[in-house]
Amino acid sequence: MMFEKCVSTILLLQFCCAGCGFCGKVLVWPYEMSHWLNLKIILEELLQRGHELTILISSRSYLFDYHNPSAFNFEVIFVSGTREDAEKKVNEFLDAAVNIMPTLSLWESAKLFQNFFLEATEQFEEVCRKAVYNESLMEKLRETKYDVMVIDPVVPCGELVAELLGVPFVNSIRHSVGDIIERYCGHLPVPPSYVPVSMGGLTDRMTFMERLKNMMFTLFFNFVLQQYDFQEFEKTLLTEIWLIRTYWDFEFPRPYLPNFEFVGGLHCKPAKPLPKEMEDFIQSSGEDGVVVFSLGFLVKNLTEEKANFIASALAQLPQKVLWRYKGKKPATLGANTRIFDWLPQNDLLGHPKTKAFITHGGTNGIYEAIYHGIPMVGIPMFADQPDNIAHMKAKGAAVEVNFNTMTSADLLSALRTVIYQPSYKENAMRLSRIHHDQPIKPLDRAVFWIEFVMRHKGAKHLRPASHDLTWFQYHSLDVIGFLLACVATVIFTVTKCCLFSCQKIGTGKKKKRE
Repeated sequence: MMFEKCVSTILLLQFCCAGCGFCGKVLVWPYEMSHWLNLKIILEELLQRGHELTILISSRSYLFDYHNPSAFNFEVIFVSGTREDAEKKVNEFLDAAVNIMPTLSLWESAKLFQNFFLEATEQFEEVCRKAVYNESLMEKLRETKYDVMVIDPVVPCGELVAELLGVPFVNSIRHSVGDIIERYCGHLPVPPSYVPVSMGGLTDRMTFMERLKNMMFTLFFNFVLQQYDFQEFEKTLLTEIWLIRTYWDFEFPRPYLPNFEFVGGLHCKPAKPLPKEMEDFIQSSGEDGVVVFSLGFLVKNLTEEKANFIASALAQLPQKVLWRYKGKKPATLGANTRIFDWLPQNDLLGHPKTKAFITHGGTNGIYEAIYHGIPMVGIPMFADQPDNIAHMKAKGAAVEVNFNTMTSADLLSALRTVIYQPSYKENAMRLSRIHHDQPIKPLDRAVFWIEFVMRHKGAKHLRPASHDLTWFQYHSLDVIGFLLACVATVIFTVTKCCLFSCQKIGTGKKKKRE
């Protein structure tokens, strides 16, 4: 019996490893919120292919339930504070971003943002210190001999851990604030004349004033960087592959480097059948169809006033509405609207009766809408959301409504526009066709490059030589200086020769007259 179990185990291991040719060991340095929800899809696929995964997390993490059994191995970094403290800080930031910053001047808003930024820095530094100075933890990680490390660079220090362990690493990122990490660590070219800086809410077709605004954003984020301890990010320069969670169905055309790979929409899947109650409600909509409404899992409550005028706008639609909302039931809620604590968003967007998607503009939700070809009404609130909706507006697949100033009439008008103007559905379907027309699926591409780094111990052949240049060499200031010196020397020499010749001619004429 024991022999049969051993044989079965060996056969199972061989079967698991057959997909990738070997079983590797992967160390993960993740981040919270939607970052983790996206990265988790990649890690689950790596598990399916037989790889062994270990996730380094903070004891303050509120999204990882490391106490219960899991397919992942967790190594916990114990820090001060509790999970409740961390969640409270996140909620404070969300409240400030959604309700306070919009009422402040640009300068006051920037200062408040900077304060949150610096406070986050201190917390990240504590996690970093508790990780790298924990000798027993580091020794345990060294003995495991990992093949690759997958990192979310929004939280610095994963790169330092990778270097201390001598492990090549891959970064998974949507974008950093103002493209700071990509520009300074990935050496990604970002010409401000036509590449809008992230979180600026601009497009690649900018007027003079918008280009001026884009330049000011770039300079502002450069200033913010100087307030940040950039040494935390220095090791990011050693990144082998950057997995960017977008694609050309979303991005504006711009220069990228060969070690940047697009994996946007890797979490999207064909729609699955809905629960019977939900399906019956949708079918009752008839030819009018349904509208799906979700502001994401982070926005738990709206003010009573805002919830009421949103419900009032939805009640005027002939469509049925499925609204993800956890607050008090609005007094103006119409008979056509159902409230749910949670929605199977991807499955709803893939339903043939879905006509529009009201979204806060999170990247994951937008990609599900792109995947299924659903036009959007964007109500962005903070972070990358205004930027994401700006991309969809520019591509003709969305209408934006200002969260802080919108009225029932504004929301109703936006919904009628995307539902009844055919161009929005056509553009959404065009983006969907672009997304599906790829030689390799985004998830497979992400896993391929992680396994590539494991097989080849890195991807140095894709690393641009700019990493080995000083800043003045990168901008060719030494060459420009040399050429200017040459031009100055020629001008000086010619001027001297002319003056000498003029002097000679003048002297000759004087002697002749004498």
